[in-house]
Amino acid sequence: MVEERHGFCRGAAERWGVWGAMSGPLTWTRDGEPVRYPDPAIQVLDERFEKSRLRQAAVERLFTGCRWSEGPVWFGDGRYLLWSDIPNNRILRWDEETGAVSVFRKPSNNANGNTRDRQGRLVTCEHDARRVTRTEYDGTIMVIADRHDGKRLNSPNDVVVKSDDSIWFTDPPFGILGHYEGHTDTVELPTNVYRVDGKTGRITVVTGDVPRPNGLCFSPDESKMYVVVSGAVPREIWAFDVVDGGTRLANRKLFVNCGAGVPDGFRCDTEGNLWCGWGGGEEHDGVAVFAPDGTMIGRILLPERCANLCFGGVKRNRLFMAASQSLYAVYVNAQGATLS
Repeated sequence: MVEERHGFCRGAAERWGVWGAMSGPLTWTRDGEPVRYPDPAIQVLDERFEKSRLRQAAVERLFTGCRWSEGPVWFGDGRYLLWSDIPNNRILRWDEETGAVSVFRKPSNNANGNTRDRQGRLVTCEHDARRVTRTEYDGTIMVIADRHDGKRLNSPNDVVVKSDDSIWFTDPPFGILGHYEGHTDTVELPTNVYRVDGKTGRITVVTGDVPRPNGLCFSPDESKMYVVVSGAVPREIWAFDVVDGGTRLANRKLFVNCGAGVPDGFRCDTEGNLWCGWGGGEEHDGVAVFAPDGTMIGRILLPERCANLCFGGVKRNRLFMAASQSLYAVYVNAQGATLS
């Protein structure tokens, strides 16, 4: 079983490697023949994942030419996707109708995670400016959070919006540890997870127990929140109960010990499965899918590490994957719990 898996990974790397310089969809093997359905890059590890896989869909590369892709967010009303290219200090836009890619914002203050609020506005984590912002309908950029207790945030990383309009984000130091994705600066606060009240704008710490929190995501009913623990060795994913009327996290539990894998950003589907950007080398790079009980049930192998993802498309059944230098997509038989 291990040998077969290793063999597939080598084959997948060869397939992707030959076409790695292309900017269009990658749907061809090394010898020029179409990928046979079902795409072998989509692996079923548990029968529960079988119903989420479309046997007539293949992984496509939509764009390449980034330095580190992050924070994809779908805008269904405009039929386009935005995502961050952090080191290149820009947010890019991919158009569903034409496949064209353009610059949405540059400079972006080394933007990382993106989402939409319940009014459809873009919410962005900015490494270099050490803040979370909202882009208004007229293009004005409003600061949502840049300080707590009078001290500067570290470098907000990933962000989600709850149904009560509150904004939740993680604040590890990655953007101020060097000049590649921000700038070298002083850490002033612990690496907290924050909540910004949707009515008052008040910022509070929902948990200060996570060393270097990274990706975060609510379960479909918003009763739980999952958080990537980048400060753990090996990395972990923790699950919290959302308590006190949806304003705080408690009852921390280990959801996944990631072993050799490197999780980053993730989103839930309507069934409660967690689709997680994943890395760790040729046998791990791509997406790992976990059932609500923490079992890895499926994988989507990519030729480069996937940092973050989101569901989009007309029916929320197209998975967009921001992976290192590229943007990928694949149709699945699952729907995102939200479009953010």
